[in-house]
Amino acid sequence: MDLGQILNLQAETLAIALAAILLAGFVKGTTGVGAPVVGVPILTALFDIAFAVAIFSILNLLSNIWHTITFRDKVPNKSFVLRFAFAGALGAILGSLLLASLPDAPLMLTMAGVVLFYVGFKLTKPNWKLSREAGDRLVIPAGLLGGLLQGAGGLSAPASITFLSALKLPRPEFIGTISAFFCIMSLFQIPTLAVLNILKLEHVLYCGLALLPFGLAIWAGEKVSRFVSGRLFDRSILLLLFAVAVLLISRSIA
Repeated sequence: MDLGQILNLQAETLAIALAAILLAGFVKGTTGVGAPVVGVPILTALFDIAFAVAIFSILNLLSNIWHTITFRDKVPNKSFVLRFAFAGALGAILGSLLLASLPDAPLMLTMAGVVLFYVGFKLTKPNWKLSREAGDRLVIPAGLLGGLLQGAGGLSAPASITFLSALKLPRPEFIGTISAFFCIMSLFQIPTLAVLNILKLEHVLYCGLALLPFGLAIWAGEKVSRFVSGRLFDRSILLLLFAVAVLLISRSIA
């Protein structure tokens, strides 16, 4: 979508796009994750999936650089984070190569089923968690799958957030880990999208326009997060994952 097409859009469409950016930023500020979960499906409905993935690849990078720096001292196991992040980066490159060419409906339905099973399991057994030892064994496959989903469809949450949620990391460690994952993954995804001509100069300009409202929404979300308990944070992540499952199902049958 070029600049002329954007300028010719109706005010209602632009207002919805702005609302999507604001809501995505607020969710990101509150939980440390979720901006693409909110923003990509809405922008995809308004424009197309390649446009949405391109926009949020840049916004995701900028927001996660900030959170990676802010929470860097809250992540005790740097090796775990690096393996998770670089596996995600490899997956994002592979997923970007497959963007818009994957017959992804069966994959989306499968991932939605996995996420719904996990959410239901956590609600019935709230004290269960994946051990750190098991997490170390699964970190590379989880990162690779998360990156693949991010590159191909702009949503890594069914793999990345589900995996970290299962570990029941404290909120600061969770945000520091997932932010580093998205940050490093985006550093590889963005050049790949540019080489494939999916990410173009006009997308960078659009991101420049979106950056201020997106940043203000993140700031507002961070303010609200100070009043969020650990229990409420865990429930917010489960609610976010449930929303992801619903979005995957709706996209697969659209």
